Amino acid sequence: MAAAIVVMALNLRPILAATGPLLDIIQQATGLTDAQAGLMTTLPIFVMGLCALAAGPLQRWPGTRRGIAAGGLVIALACALRMVWPSAGTLLLTAVASGVGIALVQALMPAFIKARAGARAGSLMGLYSTGIMGGAAFAAALSPAVAEHWGWAPAQALWALPALLAVALWLACCGPGPAAATQPAPGSGDAAMAVWRSRRAWLLMLFFGIGTGAYTLVLAWLAPYYLQLGWSARASGGLLAAISVGEVIAGLLVSLLVHRFPDRRVLLLVVLGLVALALAGLLLAPQALVLPITVCLSLGIGALFPLTLIVTLDHARSATHAGALLGFVQGGGYMLSSLMPLVAGALRSQGHSLALAWAIMLACCVVLAAMAWRFAPLPATHQA
Repeated sequence: MAAAIVVMALNLRPILAATGPLLDIIQQATGLTDAQAGLMTTLPIFVMGLCALAAGPLQRWPGTRRGIAAGGLVIALACALRMVWPSAGTLLLTAVASGVGIALVQALMPAFIKARAGARAGSLMGLYSTGIMGGAAFAAALSPAVAEHWGWAPAQALWALPALLAVALWLACCGPGPAAATQPAPGSGDAAMAVWRSRRAWLLMLFFGIGTGAYTLVLAWLAPYYLQLGWSARASGGLLAAISVGEVIAGLLVSLLVHRFPDRRVLLLVVLGLVALALAGLLLAPQALVLPITVCLSLGIGALFPLTLIVTLDHARSATHAGALLGFVQGGGYMLSSLMPLVAGALRSQGHSLALAWAIMLACCVVLAAMAWRFAPLPATHQA
């Protein structure tokens, strides 16, 4: 079951990460503008947010097991269509479709993990989020090489194959299980309403959204930023892949060490500091400091994503509550984080440097640090 969860997670980012290193080639071939290029990341992430808000209804129908399988199939279809009809319109349409597929998996997987893993849910959530970042690493590293030999469209469509493999493994290894483990409890509607009224839930959502904005910004625009500085598609893709591999390592470290820190605030502040240092390096000397930038971005973003999910999961008292809370946090958070690639693309299209986008994100890290300090461990009886 754990292997099936990780393999499914590996397929949640390739369709996004495979675009950045090839952006110049794609724009020349399709006429895609900078603003539209930003939409290729913004649209799927915004759709992820919308679907995450519907996590409760999705648990009722189609259910966690079938819904996650359907999400994998939609991802595979979106990837394949980019080779069948390679055009700007298809890229934007499949961006929306991929967002639906990714969102189905991300909205349903936390409740599945909470129900099936019990006390190990935090560690398994760490592995799941690490798998998400691992998929981005594979896509960023392999897509430029595939594009050199077969073109950009096959490099995008390639990722349909592992998505189909993930669906087959998921159906084989993750049986229906007890009904209570995959369906929301009768009081799930009340739990969802309680989440919407919770100040802590809103704080968690804002924290997740702003923090994930750093990830989406790097995913969409780091490779094009270095392309502007004269790097090749393969070199910029290799940089993004190296960062993604580092994120996997950081995620694994979080999974192994998080239980030693009941108070997650120290970890949150450390990783936010690393992200801030990396952003400062991108502003001051992006080429001379590329190695420390890579290390800090890897460890910072790689640890921040699973830590935020784990902190959110800390506030869930049942599988039903986990689905409602994580659906709300990821839903609003992804919608918020989707704005960063769009803002960066708009700035670039108006002649501004992407450095301005890094500066905006650096200021956001200061805000996140202040927010993180409020996540003191809650009493066992406290309800988020």
